[in-house]
Amino acid sequence: MTTQPEPSAAPPSTALTLPSRHDFQTTVIRLKEALAASGITLFADIDQAAAAREAGMALRPTRLFLFGNPKAGTPVMVANPLAALELPLRAVIWEDDEHAVHLTYHDVTKTLGGVYRVDPSIYAPLSRMPGLLQRIVDED
Repeated sequence: MTTQPEPSAAPPSTALTLPSRHDFQTTVIRLKEALAASGITLFADIDQAAAAREAGMALRPTRLFLFGNPKAGTPVMVANPLAALELPLRAVIWEDDEHAVHLTYHDVTKTLGGVYRVDPSIYAPLSRMPGLLQRIVDED
């Protein structure tokens, strides 16, 4: 039997959550549009709530996105093949119990240098992602 984390369990330090000023669907659209406009490939859009429904279960609106740019990620993986465990980048858009929408992402710049010992100059292009994600949830 596995144990379930407490709902108030702290997320990992590399997971950053941004509150969205927009509803769930608008936040999803804004993410997709921002990625496309920035030349970033959306590799997967996984509707986890839909998958839960198909399994006969309920889950709050939750979508996981895998995205990246091979021109930015490939040099990182050349420097350390195991860094591929961090790439592509990922973010989840989810709705809480009060119907507030959040965008949570894994900030790989916190692990690529320290954990994978990749030179910061190699993963520097990835450091622009937090700003892009912040604009998605903040701007009109």
